[in-house]
Amino acid sequence: MNDPAVQATRTLLIDALGSAPDANTSSPDLRTMFTPSSHRLALDPDVTVVRGARGTGKTYWAKALTDPELRRVAAESYMMPRLQRTDVITAFGREGGDEPVFPGKRAIAALVEAGVKPLDLWSTVILIALRHPEVQALETWSERIEWTQRNGEKYEATLRRADREAREQGRSLVLLFDDLDHLHNDRRQLDRLLGGLFEAALELRLTTGTLRAKIFVRPDMYKSAPRDFADASKLGANATDLGWSRENLYGLLFHQLGNHPSEQAQAFREATGVWRQEGEGRFIAPVDLLADQKRQEEVFITLAGPFMGTDRRKGHTYTWVPNHLQDGLGRVSPRTWLRTLLRSTQLTSERWVTHTLPLHYDAIRDSLSASATDRVDELKDDIGWAAKAVELLGGSQVPMERSVVWFAWDSNKLRSEISKLLKDGEHGTGPRNLDDHDEIIRELLDLGVMTERTNRSIDLPDIYRLAFDIGRRGGVARKPVA
Repeated sequence: MNDPAVQATRTLLIDALGSAPDANTSSPDLRTMFTPSSHRLALDPDVTVVRGARGTGKTYWAKALTDPELRRVAAESYMMPRLQRTDVITAFGREGGDEPVFPGKRAIAALVEAGVKPLDLWSTVILIALRHPEVQALETWSERIEWTQRNGEKYEATLRRADREAREQGRSLVLLFDDLDHLHNDRRQLDRLLGGLFEAALELRLTTGTLRAKIFVRPDMYKSAPRDFADASKLGANATDLGWSRENLYGLLFHQLGNHPSEQAQAFREATGVWRQEGEGRFIAPVDLLADQKRQEEVFITLAGPFMGTDRRKGHTYTWVPNHLQDGLGRVSPRTWLRTLLRSTQLTSERWVTHTLPLHYDAIRDSLSASATDRVDELKDDIGWAAKAVELLGGSQVPMERSVVWFAWDSNKLRSEISKLLKDGEHGTGPRNLDDHDEIIRELLDLGVMTERTNRSIDLPDIYRLAFDIGRRGGVARKPVA
């Protein structure tokens, strides 16, 4: 028999997680904005580099920071009053308003081909962000960059003037740089461009008191970009990572459930402690629900039960779900986390509708393959060569010796396949050295796509393995993706 209370909770899970924020398709809003403790530094105006893998919140925060109301809420949540005295401009990103204020991918490719220095390019982007009238009046990026090259003194004067104006108003000005993954198809050129951006950002920091750059970038891109300019070590001292601990992931889940505008959300809040109302439909969960693993597990058990089967031998739900969603570096994308639980609820409603809890453990297990497919699709978008390299191992079983990996790549013409993939320019950049299999494995390890066992054999985390035809004895079985 279908329990109405269980069905109501399933409805809440589907509605709340189905409308959870996705920075790629929607803008952050006050009600669903979650402020995990680990992201405080990322919003600090003085932190220049924010490293984050795909789906960890780079674009989300880049968008949220440009909204004065969300910035105010974040400042209060993180007890960071300076953030309320900060103005934020998108200097480079996904959206440029009605009139793009930064060069697009084709323009950058042409500028690189013409021999433009990355530092000159980014200095010009900064001038446009500061609305320098002479540079704005020029029609093409070639003309604007040429102006910057000829007018170094005026560039510095512009920075000093903007710095003075901000200081007189008691404010800081942050220039945001996001969506840098597709700057250029050639990895070496992309690295050079990023190196120039880092140099321009550090110059802002060292020569002004109130102007700051904030660069959202993937960790592997930060690592490989050259930093061969003066005082480059200071950049690393002002960098942070967008991490999601297990407590953060469960805190995000409960925040979404408690902030949905429905009666079921109110029932969830009443059942889980004393939530603080902040107005306009925004509620903050009690501290133990956000940070205490024992309390979080108690609540999650009311949704999914204690075990991934009929007893403890199949694992505990609270740890099993995030453990099987993490990549080789132990990272879980919050987007993947919420989508997996959404899909698990939908599957439970379809196949185990009379189950006594909102989530059935087999529905969670069966949702993993679809989540892995989503994750690999994202990998194809960002780092297509990495997905192709793993795809060429299809039909094998992990863990596998390195020699087996090399043989599979040679047999399946890895070099030719990746070269073909990169020709269309739609699948990101290539590896640093396509002719060195060991170097490619190192890059895949750095990306978290592969893991290495103590005997140096190669393994794959389930979140990637399940999307390909790669087996593991005793591991989660691949399921057809609906």
